[in-house]
Parts: sequence; C-alpha cells; structure tokens
Amino acid sequence: MRILITGNMGYVGPAVVAHLRERHPGAELIGFDTGLFASAVTATGPAPETRLDAQRFGDVRDITADDLAGCDAVVHLAAVSNDPIGNRFEGVTDAINRGASLRLAACARDAGVRNFVFASSCSVYGLADAGARRETDAVGPLTAYARSKVATEEGLRQMDAAGMTVTCLRFATACGFSERLRLDLVLNDFVACALTSGQITVLSDGTPWRPLIDVADMARAIEWAALRAPEQGGRMLVVNAGSDARNHQVRDLAHAVAAAVPGARVSINTAAPPDARSYRVDFGLFRELAPAHQPQVDLAASIAGLVEGLRAIGFADAEFRRAPRLIRLNTLSALIERGLLTPDLRWAWRAAA
Repeated sequence: MRILITGNMGYVGPAVVAHLRERHPGAELIGFDTGLFASAVTATGPAPETRLDAQRFGDVRDITADDLAGCDAVVHLAAVSNDPIGNRFEGVTDAINRGASLRLAACARDAGVRNFVFASSCSVYGLADAGARRETDAVGPLTAYARSKVATEEGLRQMDAAGMTVTCLRFATACGFSERLRLDLVLNDFVACALTSGQITVLSDGTPWRPLIDVADMARAIEWAALRAPEQGGRMLVVNAGSDARNHQVRDLAHAVAAAVPGARVSINTAAPPDARSYRVDFGLFRELAPAHQPQVDLAASIAGLVEGLRAIGFADAEFRRAPRLIRLNTLSALIERGLLTPDLRWAWRAAA
C-alpha cells in the first residue's frame, strides 16, 4: 500500500505519519510539502519525517498525476491553515485551498488512486446557535478559510471521480501536542499562556462553542478514510469528524487549563462583542460509519499532552504570540519580510527560476 500525504510537515502531518507507520508498518508512506513551516519542529527525538519512506518537496499547486503514480491513497492536508492567514491572503487561500485541492483530486483520479481524503473543517457551519450541526444542515462560512473548504467540498461533489472514493472529513478544531506544534489554536494557546505567564486571556466573552479533536484522533479518522470502502458511506462522503463529548464553550476550555496548571489564572473579556464563530456539531454519522476509529483523547488528556510536550522542549516564551516560529501568520510574514517568500506564498527562488 502506497499513501501520499500532502502538507505532512504541518501540525497534523506528524501525527498522521506516526499513526499510519504504527498501524501499517509495511506501507510506503510519501510526504509532499513545500516546507514553509519546516522550522517549527518540536520533536524531542528524530525529525518526524524519518518515519517516511520518502519526503518530496514541492508546491501542491504544481503537483501532477506523475507525482501520484502507484499511490493507493492520497491524504490531502496541505492548506492555508487558519482565519488570520485567510484574511490577509484571501486570493491565495482560494488558489491553494480550493483550486489546488480540486486539481490534486483530478490528478489523483487520473493516476488511478483508490481513496482521496480531504481535510475539511467544521468551521463551515459559522454561527450555528440552533443545536448541533449535522452534515445535512446548511453551512454558513464566515471566513475565507471556511469558504474555501465549502467550495472544495462542492467541487469534489461535482467532479467525475471515475471510481475514486472521496472522503471530506469536516474536522473539529484541532488541538493537542504535535512534533510540529502550532500555538495559534485555542486550546494550545491557552496552555502556552498558562505555562509561560500564568495568565489565560480569553479575548471573547467565553460563550462561543467549539468542538475539539486531538491530532492523534484526527490521525485515526484519516486512516479510516484512506482505507474506506465505498459501501461505507458512498463514493463521495462528507462527514463531521470528532466526538459529541468534545463540544466545549471557550470559557470552559480556559478553566480546564487553569485547573491543570497550578497558579494559572483566567481573564475573560465579558464586555467583548459576540463572536460569530460559534457552533456545536453532531458527530453521529461518523460514529455510525467508523466505530473502530472513534476519538479516544479527552480534554484532560489533550491538555496534559500539551503541558508535558511544552515542558519537555523547555518552552518559556511569554511573548510567543508575537514570535515567528509557532504562529503560522507570523512565520509567513517573517519569510516575506526577509524576501524568501513571495506574496502569493511561493518560495522566492522558485518564482525567479
């Protein structure tokens, strides 16, 4: 079995590679990444890419069917990954998250790939205060990032997949420790604040809902989707990936972190205007289709993993929100300012070639 993982050098990729290597030791695992966040290594041992059979470097916008020859599955993680980046690079977000994704899917089809897995997002639901959202409910994307996910799902629905099984995993908000960590995610940010300053600052009034999923559980869902038979949900499937038990209000996340880190305090901006990004999600379909790949990491375990992982690397930067290394927008901004990256998020040397 040969599996290609795009964006494997991002936050989720190391967990996916580690899980697939453990579960399928004989599989040929190939990474494909442009390396924008290569400096964000938080592993205490060998680089996570050492678990791969091959690491290829390239822009997902330039991938061809030849790059996918012989692959049984493609796991597509590569994306402009959050709302702040999407707001600053809206056109590039669409080009990468939608345009390149649909082109990649067509290349996978033409290469005879059996399973195509697209990492979508529950953020497509936007403001949804009328109960937990199911896959059949209307979407309401509020950001460039969420709109790109909706547009890609729709494009995949309309594409002639020619027998390829396509799975769009609408993931809950990612969290947990990774060998390539991001701190611009709500739970990860709270833990980093608690450890470095002892002060967890909630910028909203704390009432918005967020479903969470640990990166380890994302890897389990991806394994299922990469091997899924069309009888398990159809040739084209959009499914919420997460757990009903991990729908949380932001204030509860902050207090859970404070309880786990002695001396940490919580500050909530009760006067803040309502945050429109608030939604609960129903994960019943995923539970029905993938009973053997359900999330296993609860909130306490995600927090404990982050605390242990950050302490293991000696993390102590109280100004991490301004630093370039573990905040995605800061990383890109620093690369552009140094002339290493173009405004359309291509390596300057490649654009000049």
